[in-house]
Amino acid sequence: MPKKFTFRGYAIEEIQKLSLDDFANLLPARQRRSLVRGLTPREKKLLERIRDARKLKEDKGKEVLIRTHCREMVILPEMVGLKFAVHNGKEFVVVEVKPEMLGHRLGEFSHPRKKVTHGTPGLGATRSSLYIPLK
Repeated sequence: MPKKFTFRGYAIEEIQKLSLDDFANLLPARQRRSLVRGLTPREKKLLERIRDARKLKEDKGKEVLIRTHCREMVILPEMVGLKFAVHNGKEFVVVEVKPEMLGHRLGEFSHPRKKVTHGTPGLGATRSSLYIPLK
């Protein structure tokens, strides 16, 4: 039997019924402070698009990809189950929001820096490689 997800002692269904202020009280200080101060106009517009996408998903069963540059948006309970394309400075990275992501920010799941993997040096890459025997 899989373990049921809980967030600070609440099941996901109970959290989705909470108001935004009540949910903010469950969050760590930094996220709670940003929600208590109010959403920015960009975040409000994103929240409207989230609610429209949620309505489409419930009514017609359509999966909507929400594109956004708003990396600082705190992941709210109504975002669970939706897909976001979060801009990382170069491209949009698709992020599917799961219950475990509650309270984090969207930008945490769309990394702006890519890990550098260097290739092996070829013949003539440096002056010293001229003297390496091939076989």
